[in-house]
Amino acid sequence: MRTADFDYDLPPELIAQAPAPVRDECRMLVLHRTDGRLEDRIFHDVIDYLRPGDLLVANETRVLPARLLGAKRGTGGAAEVFLLREAAGPEPRTNQRAFWEVLVRPGKRLKPGTGAVVDFADATGQVALSAEIIDWAPGAQKGERLARLTTELPSLDEALHAVGTTPLPPYIKDYAGDAEMYQTVYAKRESSAAAPTAGLHFTPQLIERCEASGIGWETVELEVGLDTFRVVDEENAEDHAMHTEFYTVPERTVRAIERTKEAGGRVVAVGTTSVRSLESAWNAQTERIEAKERAATSLFLLPGSTFQVVDALITNFHVPRSTLMMLVSAFASREQIMAAYQHAIAERYRMLSFGDAMLIV
Repeated sequence: MRTADFDYDLPPELIAQAPAPVRDECRMLVLHRTDGRLEDRIFHDVIDYLRPGDLLVANETRVLPARLLGAKRGTGGAAEVFLLREAAGPEPRTNQRAFWEVLVRPGKRLKPGTGAVVDFADATGQVALSAEIIDWAPGAQKGERLARLTTELPSLDEALHAVGTTPLPPYIKDYAGDAEMYQTVYAKRESSAAAPTAGLHFTPQLIERCEASGIGWETVELEVGLDTFRVVDEENAEDHAMHTEFYTVPERTVRAIERTKEAGGRVVAVGTTSVRSLESAWNAQTERIEAKERAATSLFLLPGSTFQVVDALITNFHVPRSTLMMLVSAFASREQIMAAYQHAIAERYRMLSFGDAMLIV
């Protein structure tokens, strides 16, 4: 299976640089898998395609203030540390110390074993957080390091919010709007380096309308990593080493899914991260979905994969040659997805994280 089969020509001017002014008034392309039919709608029309007894399942993770801009201790040179995921370290975690896998810039000046420390100042100019680069991250493939984060403030959480900023994908340039527009309205625990963007289109009012119509709402959590934005480098897609992420599927969500299936309803995943969580929690031996608490997954869904839990999918338009293009091509078909993307580009849909939505039923 060639990676090039999931490539397409994305006009740069169609990459959305800001969200829709009203979340649920963006456009929505509806793809019917039975016959490949396409419909152009508005996102709040999604309720027209849902039935009483269906269940929406969304990823409720919140994006961390993971981008840290500071200065290298001793030289004062500008440095950036990007938090990927919390990790085990040589010392116990405390409220004022933790270990994280990070990306750094400039990499040549922040190598493990050199005693490199980056300090981050708050709005008053006082150092509120420091990151010491102590080792390479286990299995580092993209230059990831292990950093010891320390603060003299009461907690690391307070320090991160004093110095960190919400990261945006690299293809979004100079966004100066409200950072909360890159958070879903139902986001809870801060644990991701990127937003589960399919959920950005929901408003509290739209969720209430769905529930009032007999459509269920439950959540999972998958800690979204930066690999979401990376393209597959291997010529053969099946040679790609899928990144590992941590996910949680609560018992209440499992019970809701079982009730939905028993009553003939559909499980509608809000985003590819919800898909990966739900399908990762499927036990092939018992043929049931199981509750999970921060379990690791490196599930790679591409054409030929089977979906045991998810019946319909709300998603965004994805980066060419990415694992997400492969996932949606597995859920529908490569031919249907490519035709849908050609239609979206011809109709000038807004693409990628801040862009328009797609419903696959």
